[in-house]
Amino acid sequence: MAESTMTVFGPALELMKTVKSPEGHMLTKPFLDVCRNVLPVIDKFGSSMALVKSDVGGNISRLDAKYEENTAANTLLYDIIRAEVANKTAKGSSSCTNGMLWLTRAMDFLVELFRNLNAHADWSMSQCATAAYTSTLKKYHGWIASAAFTVAMKLVPERSKFYETLALGNSTADMERFVSEFSPILEENHKFLKSVDMDDLKAS
Repeated sequence: MAESTMTVFGPALELMKTVKSPEGHMLTKPFLDVCRNVLPVIDKFGSSMALVKSDVGGNISRLDAKYEENTAANTLLYDIIRAEVANKTAKGSSSCTNGMLWLTRAMDFLVELFRNLNAHADWSMSQCATAAYTSTLKKYHGWIASAAFTVAMKLVPERSKFYETLALGNSTADMERFVSEFSPILEENHKFLKSVDMDDLKAS
């Protein structure tokens, strides 16, 4: 495990081991802690990812505040969503359901970006970012957000500089692990959200 702690992905990789309860349920605080530890990775992109960082940070804070209201009742992430669905507040723009959905989508985008970097050595960072945005977030954005992201994806740093700031050296093993280990967690979130008819909400 020493290898993973050498890169910016290390803390998130360690925390992924704790996101499920012994019964296999998604735990609120550990999941949010994983996402919180992705923020330093987003920082490495510089100002080009300011929109993503702001969105991720805001949704973590929203869900964290709900968790802290009643840590016992809100231990399981999906219970928070079930309660909002039952109370018919889930579709509100300030709901925790909305926050979890967009947090998961933002993580989808980052995972896809890193997957592209791993799979396409001949692609520029901008190509990797644009392809990731197109296959994840774009279909849920209105034209204003889409235009802003399209510009931002062209401002990402060069691949070599990005790798340097991540302290990856000549190995992308931790980035590959991040993709392979976080993807199933995000897929589980989408499966749950789809089961309560909350996976297709678009930006208001």
